[in-house]
Amino acid sequence: MPRGNAQQTKVVYKGKSDDFVVFIDSIEDLEKWKKDSSVPLAQVLNGWKVFCTHKQGAQGIMDEASKANLDDEFGTTVEEEVVKKILLGGSPQVAVVSCPY
Repeated sequence: MPRGNAQQTKVVYKGKSDDFVVFIDSIEDLEKWKKDSSVPLAQVLNGWKVFCTHKQGAQGIMDEASKANLDDEFGTTVEEEVVKKILLGGSPQVAVVSCPY
């Protein structure tokens, strides 16, 4: 079976105590949402999980952010509000990920 490469697009938010990451479908979808917030977040996000990197950078190990992490950084545990803050204040990054199989 041939190896394949896939693009992985994420938004990295550098917080006070940790870095947070959400995965998105594309930078173009993110820009559309920023211009028109009536676009559903489901059309922008690639999954509804918020990850933290434990200050290891965007390429480090990512764990799902706990409610305590979210509350400490964003003042809320409501994921939709947290995701919006990450999308608006974070930096989009595209990486090519190799699939070994």
